[in-house]
Amino acid sequence: MQMNATATMNRRAAVARILDRRGDALVVASLGNPTYDTSAAGDDERNFYVWGAMGGACMVAFGLALAQPGRQVLAFVGDGEMMMGLGSLATIGVRAPSNLKIIVIDNEHYGETGMQPAHSGRGVDIAGVARACGIADAATVRSEAELSDRIPALREPGLQCLVLKVSSAPEPGSLPPRDGPYLRSRFREAVLGKGKGGHA
Repeated sequence: MQMNATATMNRRAAVARILDRRGDALVVASLGNPTYDTSAAGDDERNFYVWGAMGGACMVAFGLALAQPGRQVLAFVGDGEMMMGLGSLATIGVRAPSNLKIIVIDNEHYGETGMQPAHSGRGVDIAGVARACGIADAATVRSEAELSDRIPALREPGLQCLVLKVSSAPEPGSLPPRDGPYLRSRFREAVLGKGKGGHA
């Protein structure tokens, strides 16, 4: 099966373009490249980095979207993360929160464990799986021009899943905070306001 040899879209630039003029959107980023790339676009108290919980980022974002229906929620996940959490697409598709956008950063490799070839480069169509799970607006994006066409819709209501086919070339490190309690408290205050209890 053909690997992603022709992908030229730069993942860090793509993430930065999506986050440009993000408004009051909340961001959930899975471990690895999605966390590094969202951080490189500008660490923000409205970013929640799901360190060390591979497969769980989409469900964190799903819960957040249900709890905060007036805010856009952007979930940035890697293709390996998405494969581990495929079941989340079924749950999300059934409930279909209109304020949730799932952005899969797909370089067709397991970046955190040594760049081994991953399933998405061997014929697994993540956008196709998302559509089969009820996420009608699911698409694979292979170029900057296609991404430009898609970005306006990311700022509008509607459940979406975009799979960004990106180059596997390495990017400079960008390490955001890693302390879980600090990130939780920072994010809760960003969502609910300082001094307010309850859950984000």
